[in-house]
Amino acid sequence: MPKLTINGTEVTVDAGKTVLQACEQIGIEIPRFCYHDRLQIAGNCRMCLVEMEKSPKPIASCAMPVNEGMVIRTNTAKVKKARNGVMEFLLINHPLDCPICDQGGECDLQDQAMAYGLDRSRYTEHKRAVPDKDLGPLVETHMTRCIHCTRCIRFATDIAGVEELGTMGRGEHMEIGTYVEKALTSELSGNMIDLCPVGALNSKPYAYTARTWELVRTETIDVHDALGSNINVNARGREVMRVLPRLNEDINEEWISDKTRFAYDGLRRGRLDQPYVRKNGKLAPATWKEALSATAGAITGAGGGSIAAIAGDLACVESMTALKDLFDQLGSPHRDCRQDGAQLDPSVRAGYLFNTTIAGIEESDVCLLIGTNPRWEAALVNARLRKRYLRGGFRVFSIGPRLDLTFPVETLGAGPETLEAIAAGGHPFVETLSAAKRPMMILGQGALARADGSAILAAAWRIAVTCRLVRDGWNGFNVLHIAAARVGGLDIGFVPGKGGLDVSGMLDGASSGKTQVVYLLGADEIDVRRLGSAFVIYQGHHGDAGANRADVILPGAAYTEKSALYVNTEGRVQQTKRVVFPPGEAREDWSIVRALSEAIGARLPYDNLAELRQRIERAHPHLAERGVAPGAPWSSFGHEGRMDQAPFRSPIDDFYMTNAICRASETMAACSALYVGSTAGKTGTHG
Repeated sequence: MPKLTINGTEVTVDAGKTVLQACEQIGIEIPRFCYHDRLQIAGNCRMCLVEMEKSPKPIASCAMPVNEGMVIRTNTAKVKKARNGVMEFLLINHPLDCPICDQGGECDLQDQAMAYGLDRSRYTEHKRAVPDKDLGPLVETHMTRCIHCTRCIRFATDIAGVEELGTMGRGEHMEIGTYVEKALTSELSGNMIDLCPVGALNSKPYAYTARTWELVRTETIDVHDALGSNINVNARGREVMRVLPRLNEDINEEWISDKTRFAYDGLRRGRLDQPYVRKNGKLAPATWKEALSATAGAITGAGGGSIAAIAGDLACVESMTALKDLFDQLGSPHRDCRQDGAQLDPSVRAGYLFNTTIAGIEESDVCLLIGTNPRWEAALVNARLRKRYLRGGFRVFSIGPRLDLTFPVETLGAGPETLEAIAAGGHPFVETLSAAKRPMMILGQGALARADGSAILAAAWRIAVTCRLVRDGWNGFNVLHIAAARVGGLDIGFVPGKGGLDVSGMLDGASSGKTQVVYLLGADEIDVRRLGSAFVIYQGHHGDAGANRADVILPGAAYTEKSALYVNTEGRVQQTKRVVFPPGEAREDWSIVRALSEAIGARLPYDNLAELRQRIERAHPHLAERGVAPGAPWSSFGHEGRMDQAPFRSPIDDFYMTNAICRASETMAACSALYVGSTAGKTGTHG
């Protein structure tokens, strides 16, 4: 470990670190624009210049590796003059847009000009102007402000894996843009906005709508996929204005997907803000008393054996627990949280978790994808896989449709025939998987959400056992969920009880008239045409498919409007926080179920959220641990049986339209129209 002296202080740092990192280790701030600790080093802004003994001129500290005996000075007159000069150069062509720039108040250039710049410039030439680029509906450009730090280029190349940005021209004619004029096609493109140190790249939907000092920031989590990305939601009054990433090394690092970042405008469109009751074939506004009375009358009139409940993909643990408790009191075993019909075994927790953990991907050396397209199902899992690939010594194989991911994938086959060959030990890939030091498998909903899903799950278990994916200190068996509610629902047992029907059985029962009442807890991803003449109760926050079919609508709260528990695909328990209040007469979901229980005469034994959470933690102690992914005991799961030879297909046809919030978003609609072609869902590529 090299030892060097910085401003008279001896420092010992790890080999391979840079001078800039060594300075930060002892609390010395070094200004920078191009350097970012997650991107490759460029060394082109020269703002991080420091003085090194025996060097005739200042050095770029971000690009200089530490060496034994170095003597560094960061506060000399020479360094100050160099930084003043660099700042003067950077501001030669920078426009005086600060009063109108969306980056104002959060701009690195503003901050560093104040700290390291001069109060005048010696340059009187005309500033150059650069035409703006059209990068699509998400990223707005003001390229005259660009200082050529190349962070956006390196992000697109290193992290997103979509090499669409680059530099053209030289000297004062240099510009950053796409090689061929087109929109950015990465699902992570919005992160370039955060990386841009000036106002060259901004959020197009957020442009000119608010100033940073007007916003109230709330740390919460995302529910658009099953990762539970940590986010910072900014609101003004009762309106969400933007969504930004929050650092969490175990889940999303400091990135979020474009759906997480830009779908927030769906929170204010198509909302259910008052109860409705269907009268004479049409939904009419009603009071809460009328809606609860109509709901209670339908449920008590049908009886426990004729009522069923389906939980949607955005339902929280509290609302599912309350609804399960209510149905238990009513004597109904018909409930399910698996809208897509995924044949998951709820009795073995390790059989439905991402056991390796998202961060654990970086320790693997071989990965097998089964019926999954991580680029669309979990963009940040895909980014982790790419990160591991770039380090070398990592191979990815796939069973399912051909994938266009951001790293090479070797396709072994299209469906269960290949899976069975590997499980039986007769496929050449068995040797590769068994010889790996840290092998992993990612089983997707495209393989599980089929009639033979349980047999596929059993075959995957056999592969995990025979190829030793589960070893001391390592569990390489992973299920990648696409619904934020799924793991929480399985954890609390929101699945058919003894003699109960699953989603398919409930829909068949409703079609035949056997199931008389169906309670949809935000369930919109089912075929509502199969509900027949059943009395449908819809509790949710958007007027989506379920609400259109409902006989009674009970308006609930979206994820930004309540404090609620969600369990991500790893089994990590996290909590949302209320950012704004629900619109109109909408209420938190658990409280609606609690009020309904009283109307029915089957009063639930908790009166507030704290009591409900105590009930959850008593019944399921692992849900009391926040922010950790506890390991689950390994056991056999799935049911051996015949597998249909139909090939696996992706469960997502449109990355931008996966839930009610996204479908209400104009921004997501624009992305869908631009990017998703007729074959996009099958190939995993943009149209």
